[in-house]
Amino acid sequence: MGNSRAYPVLRTTDAAEAYRQAKRLCALLEHIEDKVWLFAEMRTPGDARRMAEIVPGAEFDYEDVRTDPATGDFLFFDLDVTRLDDAGLQEHLPLSFLEDVGRGDVEERFLAALGEGTAVIEWSGRWPDDPETDSYGYPKYDGVQVVFHGDKAQYGDWTEEHTVFVHVTKFGDLPRARKLAAHIGGEVLGEAQLGW
Repeated sequence: MGNSRAYPVLRTTDAAEAYRQAKRLCALLEHIEDKVWLFAEMRTPGDARRMAEIVPGAEFDYEDVRTDPATGDFLFFDLDVTRLDDAGLQEHLPLSFLEDVGRGDVEERFLAALGEGTAVIEWSGRWPDDPETDSYGYPKYDGVQVVFHGDKAQYGDWTEEHTVFVHVTKFGDLPRARKLAAHIGGEVLGEAQLGW
C-alpha cells in the first residue's frame, strides 16, 4: 500500500513543451500501460464541449461541491454537455472529469483541447532497473505525469505554469529522479510530493 513519490522535473509556461518532455520521459519506461489517466477542469462551455468530443462518455461532475438548498444532499451533474446550449451549460460550470482511456493519439488531442482550467495526463508503467543508481522499477508506482496549470501532483491551486513529474517508489528515489530530469535537460525542482 501507499502512494508513489512524485518529483517535479520541469516547469514551463509552454504546454506543448511540457507535453513533449513528458513524452520523452515516457520513452524511457521499460513498460507502459495501455491506458492513460486524464483529468480536466472545464471553465467555459467551449472547454466542456471539446473535452466531451475527445473523451466520449466521460462522466462530468461539478468541480466544486454543490448541495440541494432544501435537503442538503450532494448534487451530481448528470446532463449531457453536448445537448445543452451555452447559457444552460454556463450555470453548471466549472465541471471536471477523471477517466482512464486507451493510450495513443488521445493525449495529443487532449493537449490541443486544453482550456484555462487545470488538466492532467498520467502514464503509468515501470522504470527499468538501474544498477548504477541502485534503483529498481516498481510497476505500482512508476510513471510520468504532466499537470497543466498546476505545480502539485495531487492537483492543487491553479498556476500559469505546467509541471512534469516523474513517479517512483513510495520510499522515494532521488537518484533516479535526478537521472530522469537530466535526460530532458532539467533538474529535480524541490521535494518529492505525494503521488498516485
